[in-house]
Amino acid sequence: MSPEKLTQLAKLYYVDGMTQEDLAARFSMSRVMVGRLLKRAVKEGVVEIRVRLRHPPEQTQALENALIERFGIQRAIISVDHKDLDSQRDLLAGLVAGYLDHTLTDSSIVAVGMGRNVSAVSKHAVSAQQRNCSFVCAIGGSYRGGEAMNADHICRHLALRFGGDSVTLYAPAMVSDERSRSNLLENDTVRQSLSKAQRSDIALVGVGDILEDSNMVRMGWFTADEIKAVRELGAVGDIMGYDFIDIHGRLANTPLAGRVIGLTLEDLRRIPNVIAIASEPTKVTGILGALRTGAINTLATTQSIAQTVLSLAQATEAPRPAAASKEA
Repeated sequence: MSPEKLTQLAKLYYVDGMTQEDLAARFSMSRVMVGRLLKRAVKEGVVEIRVRLRHPPEQTQALENALIERFGIQRAIISVDHKDLDSQRDLLAGLVAGYLDHTLTDSSIVAVGMGRNVSAVSKHAVSAQQRNCSFVCAIGGSYRGGEAMNADHICRHLALRFGGDSVTLYAPAMVSDERSRSNLLENDTVRQSLSKAQRSDIALVGVGDILEDSNMVRMGWFTADEIKAVRELGAVGDIMGYDFIDIHGRLANTPLAGRVIGLTLEDLRRIPNVIAIASEPTKVTGILGALRTGAINTLATTQSIAQTVLSLAQATEAPRPAAASKEA
């Protein structure tokens, strides 16, 4: 059977729900042969079969409720802990992918950031329903860092998994100065893509940490000394790779601002559902800062990180001013 026919057969079985008996009659072959061809489709990668693990809700429900109550977010997606960081990222990505599968509609516009956690969602997305969504880059591209550091690559994967199109932001993620950024933002092609991202219903973003060996340093966006200087100015994390924030959710006043082509923190605040994903323990303070910006509607993280964020939030809560005493 040709690759095209094999793909058609696999689609009819796995997507359209036809039985093996129906396929045998349609393709004029035995049911046994249909079974063999379906196994061949899996072996050759025509079909990918994934198991989406779900844990009992009581394991994480209390944490989800506590996060929603403390930070005023709409929802929390919490995965059980895993000792292996890659497996932990995959577990969380599977839950986020499942949430998207139940949420996306034909008219959905999704702004897509970059990073390993966001990229993992695209790899674990499984859906029997093909939609007509739009996945649009929320940040420009970079030739360094591989697929996970390119929103365009992630958008294409998500469009393939869920159905719809992907919209490229034809610009570099990082430029040398604010003037270069202003010139690019005036470009009609760049402006149209960013305008669509700003009109998104959902944004899928990562939360970063401020470390000398972070992805931003490995990609060459910033030097280790620049990151160290940013941390000394009070930054504890970033949203989407460049909006540096302190632990109270305020934008850190750093010399690195104004060099990225992408959605800003103010843009994210206007998007109805911003999903922030972080599975690494080093990002606890960054997550807390991100939650306090008011830009996050859905937090996706792990049990242990959620517990630590809640404890840290209580410990770093700004004291309320004392009530003025009344004089008789």
